[in-house]
Amino acid sequence: MMINWHEIDTVLLDMDGTLLDLHYDNFFWTQHLPQRYVDIHGGELDVVSKTLIDRIMAERGSLNWYCLDYWSKELSLDITALKQEIRHLIRMHPSTQRFLQALRDSGRDVWLVTNAHQGGLDIKLEKTGLGQWVQRIITSHELALPKEDDAFWQRLADHWHYEPSRSLLIDDTATVLDSAARHGIAHLLTMRRPDSRAPRREAVSYPAIDHFDEILPIPPRD
Repeated sequence: MMINWHEIDTVLLDMDGTLLDLHYDNFFWTQHLPQRYVDIHGGELDVVSKTLIDRIMAERGSLNWYCLDYWSKELSLDITALKQEIRHLIRMHPSTQRFLQALRDSGRDVWLVTNAHQGGLDIKLEKTGLGQWVQRIITSHELALPKEDDAFWQRLADHWHYEPSRSLLIDDTATVLDSAARHGIAHLLTMRRPDSRAPRREAVSYPAIDHFDEILPIPPRD
């Protein structure tokens, strides 16, 4: 079995690309945002797309990368409002709800730990109802560090106690899993297809699943 559930008390869950299909976010940043930028500010779509993607990628892994307020200011756009325009694309991955129900029934502590900015998080919580399945929601903005930063996990522990050696983190981003591993989180799992429209990832650095049914059933907490 990929996971020994008897060794796990706390489950830390990423949101985008893990519980939710990353297609919504990828489509927003690579297609919807450039088009709406041209609609509002003008310019050639091909040029604007490349310029925006280069600017966004330059912030990858930083708190700015995830901050809708930062990008609203940088681009003179209401990013949260633009995200609302395509909220119909927000989807849970298949079997996410069954997995969350099984976790809750098992009696384990389940925390949503996300880099998402509060504006985008609110849209997704309203659309999916994810909040009902977790005891706690922690954002990187709340702790003023992205999950890619090694210090994030210690800061998380300083605010809310958990035992890394008896915790499972499921996240689609390798650099996040790397930082969690350095902190001592013992059980790490990633997703092979964060974006349902993108190819399946074959080369991954951590144990990986295509869908949550692969790690069901979940026995009661010891």
